[in-house]
Amino acid sequence: MTPSETAGFEFLRTWLNDRCGIHYPDKKRDLLEQRLSRVLRVYNVGSFQSLAGKVAGDGQHDIQLAVMHAASTNHTYFFREEDVLEQFRTRILPTFRGRGEYRFWSAACSTGDEAYTMAIIIAETEGLAALRRTQILGTDISAPVVERAELGIYGQRQLEYVPRDILQRYFRPIGMDQYQISPELRACCTFRRMNLKTRPYPFKRPFQAVFCRNVLYYFDKPDQIATIEALFDVTEPGGWLFTSVTENLREMPSRWQIVGSGIARKGT
Repeated sequence: MTPSETAGFEFLRTWLNDRCGIHYPDKKRDLLEQRLSRVLRVYNVGSFQSLAGKVAGDGQHDIQLAVMHAASTNHTYFFREEDVLEQFRTRILPTFRGRGEYRFWSAACSTGDEAYTMAIIIAETEGLAALRRTQILGTDISAPVVERAELGIYGQRQLEYVPRDILQRYFRPIGMDQYQISPELRACCTFRRMNLKTRPYPFKRPFQAVFCRNVLYYFDKPDQIATIEALFDVTEPGGWLFTSVTENLREMPSRWQIVGSGIARKGT
């Protein structure tokens, strides 16, 4: 890169960290360069320097969102990290049995795979009627993936780990090797755009469990700690936090009680 291109790229990298909490260390520099290059092509921008100027300018909301989306894009799919989901199914979900409602949050939900997976697990474990008293919120910083989550349409790659009988019960084929999630599951899942770095979080009622998986490694250490503490504040006493098994909460000072790989609990 030329010095001006390097300066433009570094501005974008810093902007993503400051504005969104999305942190790309030097070892992931090439990945960020590839992702931002897609924005250059789509918006016909000739250089990182020009892109930085547009991101910094007023009235450039669309291109700012495009940069956020490109940087935060992560491959996601149904039934990811089955071991963690099995803990949710067999260990955590029974503790809420008999409650008037379920209130769960899929933070950084991407295209909704995780939120709908939670709904499927509830339907399979507690019965389809339990979905009528289930509220699952999915949030993500990227507007395009939130829109996709609301549509609930998925291709074969995201459904690779969905058992055939589950696919037949909760999805309907719509052609072109695509499937749409059933109306019952869509009815209990709500999706909104939200930046996890905008704290405190604007919820009036606490959640019983929060899934925040495969996103913390995008943040630098101070934002990781601030995020899990903010999640603690919106979780009810005795509630649960699920992170990825690769995101080690034991290395972070927090009020959460670590109970297993990728699982923490708020004290009662």
